[in-house]
Amino acid sequence: MSDPQCPKKQGLQREVLKWLQSLELSLYPKNVRRDFSNGYLVAEIFSCYYPGDFPVHSYDKGSSLCVKRRNWSQIEKSLQKQSLHLMKEVIDGTIHCKPGAAELLVQHIYTILTQRSILNVQSPEPDFTDREYQDLLPTLARPTASQAIKNNLRTTEIMADPDITTNQRKAEVILHMHLQHKSAERALNPGRFKVKPNLGHLEARNSVPPSRGDVRSDSRSSRDITSKPCSSSTWTGAVVSFKEIKVCQPVTRSLVNY
Repeated sequence: MSDPQCPKKQGLQREVLKWLQSLELSLYPKNVRRDFSNGYLVAEIFSCYYPGDFPVHSYDKGSSLCVKRRNWSQIEKSLQKQSLHLMKEVIDGTIHCKPGAAELLVQHIYTILTQRSILNVQSPEPDFTDREYQDLLPTLARPTASQAIKNNLRTTEIMADPDITTNQRKAEVILHMHLQHKSAERALNPGRFKVKPNLGHLEARNSVPPSRGDVRSDSRSSRDITSKPCSSSTWTGAVVSFKEIKVCQPVTRSLVNY
């Protein structure tokens, strides 16, 4: 079975919600991010189409990281038997309850099992951060750098991969995105942050492109200036004063008497 193109991250479409209701699952997902994180509902959805490869009784409903990883490991093995594939980034984002990951996962499963495409969606690179939510907040309510790292780097991610270098790299990426967002805010609202424009900004602001009439008049005036010599009448407006300075030089006397 071919792998359809993964749809764009957004809220669940109406057709996807109707499809979930038609499956008559043991638990209807009220909180998509939380209910799909352990993989139990995912296994139950696939068991409706492949009951022999996804036995529901072999999956646990727990919420610990160990249970989540064990369930998803079984799901990935069963998907390989059917030549199906789910993006690793989407699975990890769903396990760690990243914003938008579970919605993208459900829509991807919908396109795989029903062979139907969702309208008006594309397939960008997965970006499971809270940037869209932060853009909706007022400026004063947006997080600081430490809060941004806390919001986008989950505790379960550190537990799943305790390597210090890897987690430090993730924190640096989050911090870089936060600083870019702040610099964009400063550019949009320079008065609030009391940002003083530099010489380049002032020059760009004051420079006005001359019109055609101005260009012609400037060219004519430059020709007149070059053709006519400078007369003394042109400098009558400038007043230049000169002052004579008397310098008394010391008398040099010879120290040797001839």
